Amino acid sequence: MAEEVKSESAKKNEDWMNSKWRPMMGWMYMVVCTADFVVFPVLWSIVQMIGGGEVRTQWSPITLQGAGLFHMAMGAILGIAAYGRTQEKLNDKAGATLSPSAAPAPSFSAPAVSTPAPSFGSSAPAVSSPAPAFKPAPAFGAPTTTSSSGKAMPVQPDQPEI
Repeated sequence: MAEEVKSESAKKNEDWMNSKWRPMMGWMYMVVCTADFVVFPVLWSIVQMIGGGEVRTQWSPITLQGAGLFHMAMGAILGIAAYGRTQEKLNDKAGATLSPSAAPAPSFSAPAVSTPAPSFGSSAPAVSSPAPAFKPAPAFGAPTTTSSSGKAMPVQPDQPEI
């Protein structure tokens, strides 16, 4: 009996950081960008107005120092986190609603091809004929023939070998 039984409160304490780090990263990035691009420039201008009576220098955003590496890193972290969370949700949804054996098989069919009516004065309607059905590729080792360009082509079951 090497398994340890944990209470629900222990699971909640353990799981808190795992479940909240993605939203916390987003909130932190939003606060940093708001401060660096909205709050600090306004405060910088107010401080200059109070101190000398005019604004002499412009605020230089701290997060854009170092070629904006902070924004690139946060974009990567938040992007990968969002992708990972999406995959978790899709896996949870797929696991809850469909079992692998219950998944429907894909079906392939071509749309019908419409042939235009002759243009020499006839008012006959257009004739609609079905397009050829989808044929899967032949299995490995199936007989092949060569095209005029010298490439190997598989022999279709309904076509004679050349």
